[in-house]
Order: sequence, then structure tokens, then C-alpha cells
Amino acid sequence: MRRHLLTSTAAMLLAFTGTAFAGMDEAKTFLDAEIGDLSSLDRTAQEAEMQWFVDAAKPFAGMDIKVVSETITTHEYESKVLAPAFTAITGIKITHDLIGEGDVVEKLQTQMQSGENIYDAFVNDSDLIGTHWRYQQVRNLTDWMANEGKDVTNPGLDLADFIGTSFTTAPDKKLYQLPDQQFANLYWFRYDWFNDEKNKADFKAKYGYDLGVPVNWSAYEDIAEFFTGREIDGKKVYGHMDYGKKDPSLGWRFTDAWLSMAGNGDKGIPNGRPVDEWGIKVDENSRPVGSCVARGGDTNGPAAVYSISKYLDWLKAYAPPEAQGMTFSESGPVPAQGTIAQQMFWYTAFTADAVKKGLPVVNEDGTPKWRMAPSPHGVYWKDGMKLGYQDVGSWTLMKSTPEDRAKAAWLYAQFVTSKTVDVKKSHVGLTLIRESSIRHDSFTKRAPELGGLIEFYRSPARVQWSPTGTNVPDYPKLAQLWWQAIGDASSGAKSAQEAMDSLCAEQEKVLQRLERAGIQGDIGPKLAEEHDLEYWNAEAVKAGSLAPQLKVENEKEKPQTINYDELVKSWQSN
Repeated sequence: MRRHLLTSTAAMLLAFTGTAFAGMDEAKTFLDAEIGDLSSLDRTAQEAEMQWFVDAAKPFAGMDIKVVSETITTHEYESKVLAPAFTAITGIKITHDLIGEGDVVEKLQTQMQSGENIYDAFVNDSDLIGTHWRYQQVRNLTDWMANEGKDVTNPGLDLADFIGTSFTTAPDKKLYQLPDQQFANLYWFRYDWFNDEKNKADFKAKYGYDLGVPVNWSAYEDIAEFFTGREIDGKKVYGHMDYGKKDPSLGWRFTDAWLSMAGNGDKGIPNGRPVDEWGIKVDENSRPVGSCVARGGDTNGPAAVYSISKYLDWLKAYAPPEAQGMTFSESGPVPAQGTIAQQMFWYTAFTADAVKKGLPVVNEDGTPKWRMAPSPHGVYWKDGMKLGYQDVGSWTLMKSTPEDRAKAAWLYAQFVTSKTVDVKKSHVGLTLIRESSIRHDSFTKRAPELGGLIEFYRSPARVQWSPTGTNVPDYPKLAQLWWQAIGDASSGAKSAQEAMDSLCAEQEKVLQRLERAGIQGDIGPKLAEEHDLEYWNAEAVKAGSLAPQLKVENEKEKPQTINYDELVKSWQSN
């Protein structure tokens, strides 16, 4: 039904895109057909915002603008519905290409290296914020909106309404990217199984505490053991799901904050300081000084090694045997097939596909049999640390894009994130970016069908989920090292310690090359002297920070769980 709606709406808009007219008649047609009352603005305010776009776009009418993003539902909606609408309303022809995430980064790198204007705007992950800030090849939006881009910056943009701008702001306090879509990785579990009286009684008898949402990894491990091999509804079930194939997608599995969930790095929101969740340490001037423990980093410290060891143990003992050979995209649909009890690392981008009627994990009334909740944390984790990853695909304007083309693209970027359209777009893709959309009545009504997504985004807990931060000076170069190192551990070619030793050494080679080249100036890497773990831990304690932590004697801490319904109530009372 949703695909039919997408297609029919796009067809309607294309019908009048081909005319020589662009303006408020087209805007009103769009508002009638597509938006209605699914907006945080009333109809008068919607029309006022559309009038602003019509007027601001006049100098650029007739231009052909090309933008690009990865292929997810949110961007499909933009490409198929919002781009034709924008063209009809403004007269600016938009080609919104959809390609793989890795291809987006590759095109971005090519444009950075060649200076050739391949795309007029990119939706790329805010994980590149450290790269963009240090290389200074993208327009910093704070200055752009105040100066060259002032005439094309929507007075109703309302940056304070965006929940992800802290992730796209660099240490210089400038905004470099505008969030377009966000999703987190959370804990996913079978709410129905956890509330089954026999399961609850059996678990309590075996482990001595209540079955519930695990607060720490010890409890997660017990729950994984409890459900693995258990028969439910005539099927053998598993207590855990993950993936292990040596493939580029294995890198995301870990750079997307797995180490921070274990307790790697330092306290700090949105990212640990001075050591972040990649284990990269920076000095007081935000210059990367090392990744290995020997230079004060934490990529191969006890917390990181513990995180990899647990990943390997759980994949082998509690996940379906085929998970070992799966990639990210192959493993994603598995929990919705009905044989998985819980998954610690589940992207909310899968929500729409996990609430379809007829699935084994969906009730007859359309409500899910599952819920999502905050992820449990490892033994090294301390209060005040980030607790997981949030993907924030964000609009980015390269300096290599001519000014008039950048202005036209900026108008489109603001249109697809505007208050007029964002509530509707959020219902289609479920990738929430605005507080006004999250709080909209339509999401209050829809919340029971979404398994905790809205409750999470309305909760104070959400601030502990964040993307890669600014300690990472060249995301494309460093990120590709992860899947190869972790893949060696996953395949058994290396131990967890050996894999992380190798990874931090490879990261430092990149940092060293950047330091020698001097291309990032006085905010680029400046490697520290080498010392042992005890030295750097003592230095951290002296400075009032944590990383690298010493090895914990007993990494199996006392397990702790919480009742899901009580957890949600505690959010609502805050």
C-alpha cells in the first residue's frame, strides 16, 4: 500500500512538473495530495513556508541539480515524491540519485580529491564530521547561512528543532552538516516471550533473578543462554543474533559504537573525551595523538578486547549457526522471522519491515510481539558514557560546488527537512530528526504499533546514542581498516587481542601519514610518545578521565534486569 501511495503521488506530481508553471498552485496541490494534517505546521503556516520556497527559488528556476544519498526508505521517498514536488513548486529540476552507502563515500572522496563537481549536495553520514572539519572542503553551514547562503536560508528552518545538530557541529562550534534522517541501534527482544509465565518462572529458578530487559552484558549473556535451544511454538529458538562474515559491513558493526557499549573510551556526550569510542585519543586542541594503548589510546585496551571477545563468544554459542557467514543485510531480517529471543545490536531502520502484518513477530491486531529498549552495557562502562550508535545522514555542501548550484541544492535540502513535510516523511521512513515531529499527535497514536521507537525518542535516554565523533580525522581511510581486523578475529585467524593490536597499529600508520603530510594543519594528528598501559592509566586518573582502563579481574559482573513497562514509565515521569 505504501509503495502504491509513493508511486501514485509521484505520478500526480510529475504530471504537472512538465508544465512551464511553478508556484503556489503546485504547492497547494502537493499539500492537498501528500501532506494534509501530517505536519507540525497548520495549513496557513505550510502555505507561508511554501511561498518562501517559491520566492527564494526564482533566480534558480530551470537549473538541473544533482544530489545523492544512500538507498533507504526515507531517501526513496525524497527521490520519488519530494524531488518531483520540489521541481513542480520551484522550477528547479532535481535529480536525486540513490546508491549504496559505500558508493556515496567513494563519490565524496573523488570530489574532494579532484575538485570536480560530481554532485551539488550529498547526504552523507555525520560520521565524517571530523574529516569535514579537518580537511575544510565542505561549506561550514553556520557561516554559509549568515553570509553567501543567507538569501536561500529558510527563516523557518529552526535549527533548535533538529535533535542531531550536536553530532554535525565541530570543535570550532560551527555546523557542517544538516541532519536529514536518523536511526539508532538498540536492544530488541520478544516482549511476548519475556512476559510468558513459564519462561519467567523457569528463568528465575535457574538464575535467581527476574527475566527482563538486561541492564548489563552479564544479564544479556544469561538470557542468551536461557533461550538458546528452548522450544517455543514448536520451534527451536536462539538467544542472540549477529553476523560474522569478513565483509565491509562487518566494520560498521564495530565502528558503530560496539566498543563504547562495553565501556571503551572516556565519559562524554556525544562522544568520549579525550578518548573516543574508536579508542582514538586527542589532545586539548583536538589533535589525534594515538590509537594504541602505548600512546594513551584504547583501541587495543582491556575494554576493547573484552568487547570483541564477547561478540565472538555469543556469536558462536547463542546465534543460529548460519549467522557466522552472514553480512549485515543478510542478518537484518532474521529476528522478524520468529526464532530469535533478543538482539543487542538492532538498527531501528528495520522497524518498518518488522511491523508488517502477517509476520511471525506481529500480532493479528498489527501490534508487534517485540519491543526495543536501551542496550545493555559492559563491565567497563561507566555512567556518563555513550551507550550506542545513532546514524545521522546529513546534507553536506562541498566547496567545489559552484555557488549558484550550492544555493539551489540547499533549497532542496531544506525542503525535504522542512516542518511542512517532516512529519509525513518521518511516518514513511521512521528516521526521526525533529523534536516537533517526534511529539506530533500522529506519532502518539501510532506509537503502540512501533515497538518502543517513539517512547525511546521521547525519552531522556536518547542522548547516549551518537554517531562517530570528531576524534576520527579521516573516516573513509580509517573505517575500512576495521572489517579486515575484526574479520580476522571472527574467522579465528587471530585472537581478540591480536586483532585489536593490529587494528590500532594500522590506524596509527594512517595518523602518522596525515601528520607527515601536514594536510590537516594544526588540527591534524600529532602522535604521542609511547609508554605502557599502567603509565597511561595513571595519567588518565590524574587528569580525571578513564581511558585506558586496567583489566577488570572479574568481567562477569552481577547481572541486572529491569521490567520493560516500568522502564517506559520512568521515562514518562522524567
